Amino acid sequence: MTYHPKSEFMARIMERGFLADCTDYQSLDEELSKGVVTAYIGYDATARSLHVGHLLNIMLLRWLQKTGHQPITLMGGGTTKVGDPSFRADERPLLGPEQIDANIAGMQAVFERYLDYGEGATGAKMLNNAEWLDGLNYLDFLRDIGRHFSVNRMLSFESVKSRLDREQSLSFLEFNYMILQAYDFLELNRRHGCLLQMGGSDQWGNIVNGVDLTRRVLDREIYGLTTPLLTTSDGRKMGKSQGGAVWLNADMLSPYEFWQFWRNTTDADTGRFLKLYTELPLEECERLGALGGAEINEAKIVLANEVTALLHGREAAATAEATAREVFEKGGVGGDLPTLTLSADEAAGGVSVVQLIVRAGLAGSGKEAKRLIADNGARLDDRPLTDAGLVIGTEQLASPIKLSAGKKRHALVQLG
Repeated sequence: MTYHPKSEFMARIMERGFLADCTDYQSLDEELSKGVVTAYIGYDATARSLHVGHLLNIMLLRWLQKTGHQPITLMGGGTTKVGDPSFRADERPLLGPEQIDANIAGMQAVFERYLDYGEGATGAKMLNNAEWLDGLNYLDFLRDIGRHFSVNRMLSFESVKSRLDREQSLSFLEFNYMILQAYDFLELNRRHGCLLQMGGSDQWGNIVNGVDLTRRVLDREIYGLTTPLLTTSDGRKMGKSQGGAVWLNADMLSPYEFWQFWRNTTDADTGRFLKLYTELPLEECERLGALGGAEINEAKIVLANEVTALLHGREAAATAEATAREVFEKGGVGGDLPTLTLSADEAAGGVSVVQLIVRAGLAGSGKEAKRLIADNGARLDDRPLTDAGLVIGTEQLASPIKLSAGKKRHALVQLG
């Protein structure tokens, strides 16, 4: 891509590695240069917290606002009732309205850390597509919107094709999802003058559908832009760790564990992640990413501090770093480690160390915990843990104990 952008937003996201594809680079760039552009990203409310996999596009919305434009976070109160089939092997479990509303409330707290929802031309908006989807008349919708969609074309989209090629069922409910997402874009353009939809590159087909539908129904030119689907240098999907999803809500993943996720970034990913997930100047990101040997560890600490400060605040980042230094450099316990609290009744009956490892989030299952012990990867109070049959009771918990999985993952177990 040799296009040289005029607008600050396009220049910023291209140099930092956010841009995968765009429906029309030049026309969008001209719109961004002329004045405030309103853009949105949609989020289905499938869980009560966003996770690290969402963070790339949240940063994209943040850069959009910082460069003088208006972001919309569109909550999928309507589309969550259908479920996005994109690149999934099975149908998503359907959620009720109370759960969807609770999930949206949990996600909103994270968005407010990154975006300014104040008044004014660039003040962010949070909207819910249930506002226009819940009241749709099915026959009117088929006649007015459905007629613009070719089933042949819909079947050719990779998100649908991959499911059918594997002979996995795709329900009619899910098949409607791409029409509803296209309709969202049309409604946002009609109601809020929204010119741009952004999303991960797996959403390209859905975004193009919205651009096409709006051109057909309203005769207006709008745009789509996608970010790359990130994998780490060792091939893992971004946002996954050994313990599962890396949640952004502090009550689902402590600031220390979040900090530690970034501190454990591989050497090869450090420079790239500094550009994408922090606001440090580009030259500083490149300088830190180019460090070698033991020095790269300091770059990873900068990465962990900057990303954690954006989400949880500068104080939480400093506390997490202090805990990590105490645990790793001084062999201490650290006051900010993830903590599992047992009731007096539980402790009186005794709890197996395998169960404690799982409940503390250091292993995904009992089988995994036993393998960790067998492979000499588990430690109890910094001493090798070799007995998978060990039972921990009240006596051992007179003071908190520290469980470790490998050198970098730790948790405390204490009496409540």
